[in-house]
Amino acid sequence: MSIKLIYSGRNQIVHIDLSKKQLFLMLLSVAALMLVLVYSVNQYLTTNETLLNPIEQPLQQVKAQKTELNLLKSNTLAELAAIKLKLSELQSYAIRMNALGAKLVDESDLNPAEFDFTQPSAIGGPASESVDWIAELDIDHELLTQMDTLMSKYQKQEQQLSLLESLLLNQNISDEIYISGRPIKSGWLSSYYGLRKDPFNGMPAMHKGLDFAGKNGSPIISTGAGIVTFAGERYGYGKLIEIDHGQGLKTRYGHNQEILVSVGDVVNKGTQIGVMGSTGRSTGPHVHYEILRHGKQIDPLKYVYRRAK
Repeated sequence: MSIKLIYSGRNQIVHIDLSKKQLFLMLLSVAALMLVLVYSVNQYLTTNETLLNPIEQPLQQVKAQKTELNLLKSNTLAELAAIKLKLSELQSYAIRMNALGAKLVDESDLNPAEFDFTQPSAIGGPASESVDWIAELDIDHELLTQMDTLMSKYQKQEQQLSLLESLLLNQNISDEIYISGRPIKSGWLSSYYGLRKDPFNGMPAMHKGLDFAGKNGSPIISTGAGIVTFAGERYGYGKLIEIDHGQGLKTRYGHNQEILVSVGDVVNKGTQIGVMGSTGRSTGPHVHYEILRHGKQIDPLKYVYRRAK
């Protein structure tokens, strides 16, 4: 089969006979030429995009930065909301602390003017140069002001409560600070202070306390009033309790099965502070009892048999 193309013009007739195969090849060549032309134009436009549209690229960058800024703003608002929530919790806590302080002052007959938890502290001093760094930042000024005010309240509360604690200690337990007696209610003295044979290696060793043996689970009591300064595990002592009695004196109670007090607790003479056990470097249920004067262990025996006030 053949295809005949006839063109007539200007008194001329042109006859072109094409076979089906030749026509297919011609169309294929034309299509290929069109594809090459389209690809070339596209490459040119892509390469010269900035020249053809000089604001397109900056516009895309601005859009991307705007998206990042909106995300940053959302995150910042979420963080500020969380901070404000925590701030409200702290303010509630401050109110409760004020109420507690006022109650302690009322019950202890102290000077209300000296321990007025509702009024700011009277402070002052010469002016000093300072940098207003807050003004240089775009921050929630009201929130920062509330935080500064709350911080000042907490500092005042801390100072007043610390002083109040000291005064209450002097008022209520000054007589009980006197150390005397045994750290147990029942049991026996099983090892003295001084040089002895180490129960684990058999070598001579200095024993810097007294051991009182008894039944597992027996009460361990404080031999004087004071403040708990340590309550936890310590090498060799097992579960250890340390009490500061003031005037440079401390007592230690080691190898407890259980500790019943926490650091900062105020204990009275005879208060149960632990449960007898055999934790740490121990051969059986007992309490290792030490007395320290200005950080150095002394023989507790004279305090054990000391006449109580």
